[in-house]
Amino acid sequence: MGFKNWLLRRKLLLKVLNVIGIHVPVDRKDILHFSPRFLTTLGVLFIIFIVGALAFLKFSTSPYFCGMCHIMKPYYQAWKNSSHNFVPCVDCHYPPGFAEEFRGKIQASVQVFKYITRTYSTKPYAEIEDASCLRKGCHNKRLLEGKVTFKKGIIFDHKPHLMQIRRGRKLRCTSCHSQIVVGSHIAVTESVCFICHFKPESDGSTPKIAKCTICHTPPKKEIELAGISYNHEDFVNRGVACTKCHFKIIQGNGDVPKEMCLTCHGEPEKLEKYNDHALIHDTHVTKHKVECFQCHTDITHRVSTNIMVLKNDCSSCHANMHDAQKNLYAGTGGKGVENMPSPMFIAKVDCTGCHINPQSNGHFSFSESTMEPAEAACLNCHGTDYEGVVEEWETTVKEELKAFEKVYAQTKRILRGRKLTAKQKKALEEAIYNYNLVKWGKGVHNVEYATALLQHARDTLRKLVKGQ
Repeated sequence: MGFKNWLLRRKLLLKVLNVIGIHVPVDRKDILHFSPRFLTTLGVLFIIFIVGALAFLKFSTSPYFCGMCHIMKPYYQAWKNSSHNFVPCVDCHYPPGFAEEFRGKIQASVQVFKYITRTYSTKPYAEIEDASCLRKGCHNKRLLEGKVTFKKGIIFDHKPHLMQIRRGRKLRCTSCHSQIVVGSHIAVTESVCFICHFKPESDGSTPKIAKCTICHTPPKKEIELAGISYNHEDFVNRGVACTKCHFKIIQGNGDVPKEMCLTCHGEPEKLEKYNDHALIHDTHVTKHKVECFQCHTDITHRVSTNIMVLKNDCSSCHANMHDAQKNLYAGTGGKGVENMPSPMFIAKVDCTGCHINPQSNGHFSFSESTMEPAEAACLNCHGTDYEGVVEEWETTVKEELKAFEKVYAQTKRILRGRKLTAKQKKALEEAIYNYNLVKWGKGVHNVEYATALLQHARDTLRKLVKGQ
């Protein structure tokens, strides 16, 4: 049975060989020879191989092929949901030119080999050259577009970032456009902007490119706070610094702990270059795509709406020295009157918004000074319409204080020898408290609240005189 099967298989093999043009000798007188059909068969097979190889080469450059590896699926999905989902992967990952594309295919073949042998990294790494982004038909005109809108109220210009040195660094497209935002392919990473713009200089000073108006345009729409309308353009045109109203807009300093170097490097000779900032940035930023956050600690930038205005550090030496002023400005702390914060407090204008004039304390050998209020601060922000307003406020407060003092003097004469109830005593104490709050808290900090407190205090005294 086995011999019969062997004969059948041999007979079938001979037929196949004969079809492709190979004659196998059947006896000793016969010889092995190839017919012209064999050469035709070889030619057909060669053509099929070339066509198949080209087809596979074409298929291997498709995004679908890239997404077949599980480690590439997150990047494939991010690309699929991005604005670049019509651009093949190779157009970005291979720079233009046959030599660059050939080198890229070799690198891709190595990655396939690593995947098959399971020696791959779960976080693929790739460097995209500027030439890929600026190739014809893609972003070749990006540098000529000038300023564009990045987000609402935020402008950006590609040309100075790519054609000029920024803080001593030569940037590339992927310095800002990276893949660290989960689910977003080659997106702008704002943390990079913050590190570059806000990291203090070596002497601790604020860099020049931290100026707000470099990136931000003032809002066109007027805002209303406490019944007063504000237009940002008016303040910007007068040269009012944004930080007069917006505080603590920068959090963090972008330091580079030396321990961060150890996540990539272990060679002592490389770690010794820690202080060679020019070499480090040229290697990591210009020549290679290393994300800023891999070395620098985070810097965040936002306008917080829950900042505690008037929270200063003075209390470390001067305990509660300005509580009266702060309470009056915030419109709180008075007795018998509803809270009435100053419009300036609602707008989060701190003490230094009005106290801009340094005045010497009179010491002959010291340079101590106190920041005194000045009308120039009002005019600087609000324009000439506010000329003389502070003087009017001061006059109003003085008149209200004198009016209370007059009523209080009359009340003391009338109540002399009269026994007051506990409720009346408390009312008298509250009236005096409101007077002192306005007097020592400087009623000019919140004229409306100061006037209301003194009015309530006078009404209380009149009720006491009537025995109420």
